Amino acid sequence: MPQAFATTVLHITTGTTETVTDLTADCEQFLSRNAASRDGLLNIFVPHATAGIAVLETGSGSDDDLLATLHTLLPADGRWQHRHGSPGHGRDHVLPALVPPHATLPVIGGRLELGTWQSVCLVDTNKDNPNRQVRVSFLG
Repeated sequence: MPQAFATTVLHITTGTTETVTDLTADCEQFLSRNAASRDGLLNIFVPHATAGIAVLETGSGSDDDLLATLHTLLPADGRWQHRHGSPGHGRDHVLPALVPPHATLPVIGGRLELGTWQSVCLVDTNKDNPNRQVRVSFLG
């Protein structure tokens, strides 16, 4: 019988460009090993001050639109008080206020309950840190 709680850490390499990385398949694989046919909640958390978790459509340009919107809202220029790292890095520290570092999603019968076009994504605008950890937890 599966446990009522399971957790793991995904190690994601985002590289040196702003990215939206689809984690949906990773979440589904985790659930297939740990949720069986159970109902519960999946929590996705990125323990970094410069990244977030979003639920959005990918592959049709929405991921690029999100990055473009963030670039408009949070320009990579010299206006930021937080100034270490590459130019404009202070914007990366504001990102989690707009794209939170977590999401909690329903799991029904061991399957992630997403809408037809929804994906779970890591949003990372920090070009200085290419290695990210994402904690995925199931509470049945």
